[in-house]
Amino acid sequence: MDNKNLNSLSEIIKDEINKYEHKLNTANVGQVVSVGDNIATIYGLDDSMYGELISFDNDSYGMVMNIEEDSIGVALFGREIAIKEGDICQRTGRVVSIPVGDMLLGRVVNALGEAIDGKGEIKSDEYRPSEMNAPEIMDRQTVNQPLETGIKAIDSMIPIGKGQRELIIGDRQTGKTALAIDTIINQKGKDVICVYCSIGQKNSSLAQIVERLKRFDALKYTVIVSASAAEPSPMQYLAPYSATSIAEYWMHKGKNVLIVYDDLSKHAVAYRTLLLLLRRSPGREAYPGDIFYIHSRLLERSCRLSNELGGGSLTALPIVETQAGDISAYIPTNIISITDGQLFLNSDMFNSGQRPAIDSGLSVSRVGSSAQYKVMKKISKDLRMELANYHEMLDFSRFGSDLDKSTQKILTHGAVLLETLKQKQYMPLSIAQEVVDIFVAQSGAIDDVPIDKIHNVLKLLDNSIVSKTNNVYKNINETLEFSDSDKEFVLSLLETIKNAVLKTNESKNINDIDYTDK
Repeated sequence: MDNKNLNSLSEIIKDEINKYEHKLNTANVGQVVSVGDNIATIYGLDDSMYGELISFDNDSYGMVMNIEEDSIGVALFGREIAIKEGDICQRTGRVVSIPVGDMLLGRVVNALGEAIDGKGEIKSDEYRPSEMNAPEIMDRQTVNQPLETGIKAIDSMIPIGKGQRELIIGDRQTGKTALAIDTIINQKGKDVICVYCSIGQKNSSLAQIVERLKRFDALKYTVIVSASAAEPSPMQYLAPYSATSIAEYWMHKGKNVLIVYDDLSKHAVAYRTLLLLLRRSPGREAYPGDIFYIHSRLLERSCRLSNELGGGSLTALPIVETQAGDISAYIPTNIISITDGQLFLNSDMFNSGQRPAIDSGLSVSRVGSSAQYKVMKKISKDLRMELANYHEMLDFSRFGSDLDKSTQKILTHGAVLLETLKQKQYMPLSIAQEVVDIFVAQSGAIDDVPIDKIHNVLKLLDNSIVSKTNNVYKNINETLEFSDSDKEFVLSLLETIKNAVLKTNESKNINDIDYTDK
């Protein structure tokens, strides 16, 4: 090679050397400075975004929850024992996402969408971020379609519409979860997909719920998302958001979805624990200042979409536990102000044997009446007022023994109404059965029946209507009307049944009555 070519090659090499910059790209790699209580402090990931997924070398993951001047705070999803000081981690550039799709139906998954039911890995081609913006106002439409719960007291007095957010609130062990599970069971055959999110519950309790859903053939259209009490607070915090993303997949495909959050009291405690460990400033009752925001951005994702977007709906039944019936506490009042009504379960009513123990005075549905079936609205329009009069007269009667006939009539009729509204757990009724039961109670036709025989009469009436050629139930279910001829038929049938029952001494408890959903 001649000198000219050597000089040319030398110049090219020198030029490339001059262009070379000796820099290490450390923007996406960080190091664990400290770790404890499922919180890791990481140095070096200055460009991380809030909510981003951080990957560790041992296949563990965490989510950015704090962004400080020279470090970030990461909530760990796995076992913290697998991560130690000095470990290397890196950004993923994406937020926490979970698998969605029909393959989740009938499965039990954790907050990351991983199967925990022993039925094998869940494989999906589609993922959705756990945190999503709520649909815009113009993307929604009015809630005007009823969601049948199969529970007489709810469908008649506090109806729920598809796309509504109805809070279930009450003390511990008053039947809150039972109401939600009954509602899920009642969606069988109604083309409604259900998502049950368990937060901070015992695994044994969840196993019983799964078994109940299997028994009533409801698990096949239900997804269960669980973050048990044994799991770290980051998983409990993430669970309801992941469950909502799973439900939104079907909502955006035009389907009706029901989601139950059991319960948001424990979710608030998990979030408080998480942020106290991250050294955020505490506020009232040591909860962080944005405790209202985390629940509002969760529940606002439930709505009924406009027809242009498919017309799907997401109905939310959040559950909140109170202490000694105090609905004015911090978390209950927050969620009451976010939701479209509440079902208040009274512990005194529950202990006295009224099941479900729904307090009609403190319970309200702000949009459900516009979604209620006209036949039910017509039959039950005076029900709440009559129960209010009954409770008022009951308090008044305790001050004296001499009661006039009108007061005695109100007390007798109110007691019959309350007994009629009693319902066995896991036995939701069809809309036709509810209408007939409430009609005969409202009409006063069973006011002369002893309280302990009312459910005998109602059960025999149900059996007789089914066995007769007159299709009362079919007419109500198909036309959503209760004709005068059908009313006369029911009342005439009732008289025959009453005479037969009153002649016998046999009586049954509500727990011995076994309705079959027609």
